[in-house]
Amino acid sequence: MFPGGLNPRQMKQMMKQMGIKTEEIDATAVVIIGPEKETVIENPEVVKMTVSGKDMFTISGGTVKVQEVEAEVEISEEDVEMVSEQAGVGKDKAKKTLEECKGDIAEAIMRLKG
Repeated sequence: MFPGGLNPRQMKQMMKQMGIKTEEIDATAVVIIGPEKETVIENPEVVKMTVSGKDMFTISGGTVKVQEVEAEVEISEEDVEMVSEQAGVGKDKAKKTLEECKGDIAEAIMRLKG
């Protein structure tokens, strides 16, 4: 039962009169990707509501799993050249070390020199 004694059918009729459209979406998982975390909701109940031309989604239930995500590091050619020159190694080795150091130039140079 909904607040105010409304049953689900009455609630749908009222929402329709207000111009709110609802649609249940059959989903097996919802994935939310953030800069540092990825949230996966398995077997959710998803409802799409359209209000004034804007879509809103309500996700409920399901099993939630949160995973850390490693951001991909872009390594520029200038960084590779700098590490190569400073450490006295070839560009391939400099690039590989920069990738291992997640783009940290100082750490890459220290590793190659040490």
